[in-house]
Amino acid sequence: MTTVRTRFAPSPTGFIHLGNIRSALYPWAFARHNHGAFVLRIEDTDLERSTPEAVQVILEGMEWLGLDYDEGPFYQMQRMDRYREVLEQLKAAGHVYPCYMSVEALDALREEQRARGEKPRYDGRWRPEPGKVLPEPPAGVQPVLRFKNPLAGSVVWEDAVKGRIEISNEELDDLVIARPDGTPTYNFCVVVDDIDMDITHVIRGDDHVNNTPRQINIFEALGKQPPIYAHLPTVLNDQGEKMSKRNGAMSVVQYRDEGFLPEAVVNYLARLGWAHGDAEVFSREQFVTWFDLDHLGKSPAQHNPEKLLWMNNQYLKQADNDRLAGLTESFLQKAGVSIEGGPSLAGVVALFKDRANTIKDIAASAEMFYRKPVPSDADVAQHMTDTARAAVKDLGAALAALPEWTKAAISPAFKATLAQHGMKMPQLAMPVRLLVVGTTHTPAIDAVLELLGRDTVLARLGA
Repeated sequence: MTTVRTRFAPSPTGFIHLGNIRSALYPWAFARHNHGAFVLRIEDTDLERSTPEAVQVILEGMEWLGLDYDEGPFYQMQRMDRYREVLEQLKAAGHVYPCYMSVEALDALREEQRARGEKPRYDGRWRPEPGKVLPEPPAGVQPVLRFKNPLAGSVVWEDAVKGRIEISNEELDDLVIARPDGTPTYNFCVVVDDIDMDITHVIRGDDHVNNTPRQINIFEALGKQPPIYAHLPTVLNDQGEKMSKRNGAMSVVQYRDEGFLPEAVVNYLARLGWAHGDAEVFSREQFVTWFDLDHLGKSPAQHNPEKLLWMNNQYLKQADNDRLAGLTESFLQKAGVSIEGGPSLAGVVALFKDRANTIKDIAASAEMFYRKPVPSDADVAQHMTDTARAAVKDLGAALAALPEWTKAAISPAFKATLAQHGMKMPQLAMPVRLLVVGTTHTPAIDAVLELLGRDTVLARLGA
């Protein structure tokens, strides 16, 4: 039985967004499901646009999401000798020929074809054929190398997502597979890589469908079996446009920096074009167990920021408090807030995580426990009445006398003070909140006081 081998082959020409990384998640899951291998390949032959920073974001994003690879990263620019070796094989077999047509001449040809309502394409003028007399090569011009695409027949493949696809070879012109300086081009490099890396399944975006027949013809010229292809429908942004940097798509690592949990993003991405019945929230292990190519969607998937926030909230609720505390502390540090001398951050996190959408939300709420309370003048004027001050003083005395500092003990002290002064809970809780944390918006007041600790609370109440 053939071992499943998949790959993720991004071009480092811009940051990697959710639409891109989904093309890593699915082949990763398919390899893991089938106990196969997942290969990372960096397609960096576009020297003008490829950057080390973009490579770093790819590596960081995959590490954060836990998309571990078994082999790589392989860099195409480090494989140039291998590509040239295979080019020589194609030359020797008569599958490649030099073309001296200038860029200007090719542009002019395409304009003429468009004017006649024809599909713009190279016309094969330098393609050697029996009985054909080729022009004399122009002096001092370095040719490109073109692949002799078959002139008749069709390229047919069973796409694992789209079904049977058939493209007539008459639709395909002779592809440039090496530039004048000898540098091989994308479609050629991809085929050599997939052969050398024994890739069995290519799971990628459907913007590559047009490349596939060209690549299959190169496979066949090299006497190799093409892999199984699965072309994923596009990921659209929340406005229904193709997700891209120009349309405001965020880098994958920016989701980390905004306080999303990686397992929530993986779960959300998994559902962005694949389904297992009605399952919405599931673990990484369940995803790998369930994943197959048969249930990939055939229609474009649309990014829904609200759904991603909801998903993250589900995972925050389930997350270990100590783990969340470690993540939250880094956000507090960025905000210049030290937790030293304050209550247990894990305890504070437990108070806020159910109602938070991101770790950033938790950190913003947690700040009140680690800053000196500075209530606004408007809040003080509204809530710190003479009646309230008298009640706060009596509450402080009741709290000071408590034998233990727990929510269960604090709550009766409030009730007794309310009864003593004939007040309702908000009339006492609001001024207490202002004094102890500086805001009227907090979780249950007994939970807040328990976390702050007896000494801090009594000092801030003036008891």
